[in-house]
Amino acid sequence: MRDMIATRDAYGKALIELGKMNNGIVVLDADLSKSTKTAEFSTAFPKRFFNMGIAEQNMMGVAAGFATAGKIPFVSTFAMFATGRAFEIIRNSIAYPKLNVKICATHAGITVGEDGASHQALEDITCMRAIPNMTVVVPSDAVETTKIIHAVAKLKGPVYVRLGRLAVPVINDNEKYKFELGKGVELIEGNDVTIIATGMMVSEALKASDKLKEQGINAGVVNIHTIKPIDKELIIKKAKETGAMVTVEEHNIIGGLGSAVAEVLIENHPVIMRRIGINDTFGESGKPKDLLEKYKLTANEIVKSTKELIANK
Repeated sequence: MRDMIATRDAYGKALIELGKMNNGIVVLDADLSKSTKTAEFSTAFPKRFFNMGIAEQNMMGVAAGFATAGKIPFVSTFAMFATGRAFEIIRNSIAYPKLNVKICATHAGITVGEDGASHQALEDITCMRAIPNMTVVVPSDAVETTKIIHAVAKLKGPVYVRLGRLAVPVINDNEKYKFELGKGVELIEGNDVTIIATGMMVSEALKASDKLKEQGINAGVVNIHTIKPIDKELIIKKAKETGAMVTVEEHNIIGGLGSAVAEVLIENHPVIMRRIGINDTFGESGKPKDLLEKYKLTANEIVKSTKELIANK
């Protein structure tokens, strides 16, 4: 049984590590520090933590000010409020001048659960990847989250990190795992089809690959943690090797991972493709597991869609 850890929990611990290493790290939160896990940083470094209240636009503007003063601000709130309510400030005050602000938004996706559609950000990747100068990263587990937080602290420029509420399996706790911003990770080699996943759906893709193998289908799995800049080289390579591609994301299929992969393929090496994600609809209140089942974001659904796709290969 794998350990189950939410990426937001790993984020909170990574901030403590960074705070000890670099006095220039400051953390801002919009009155949600217990949920975003920045509360741990506030206890350890109270003079470098700023609760900005329920004023997300102002928080982003203050973060921009910290960046111009040479600090490295990590800004947190729920993904819906970060990318929705504060979009214009992110665009004009952070990305346009290419300021060194790290927007680490939690509670993204359908697995926010009972909070319902108003809190389930299903279009945040779309919004952020459309902004020039913005790097967009989605960790698949706690191990990768830690690597990402340390990496973006060293990267100059604005970054959006998408984090989740739900505890997810730890899948990268092995010696072979290697993280590099902008480079996908091939977790399983396959010659029949390539399943490209991001975030918590990487673990479901791995389960699907095992199930497909039992049925005689050799499905490779690639973890694309960096949505922008995306690893074009790896995507093209796998398209040439397998001739079929399935993308999986806990996000609207419009503008997210599936769209990004399709853009690479159509311009370089078109192959048959299937996008699995939220089919352009709002979410609803419910238990995370039930919502994943209803919106067909499970290993069994990946298996079903993959078999349908390669039948037309």
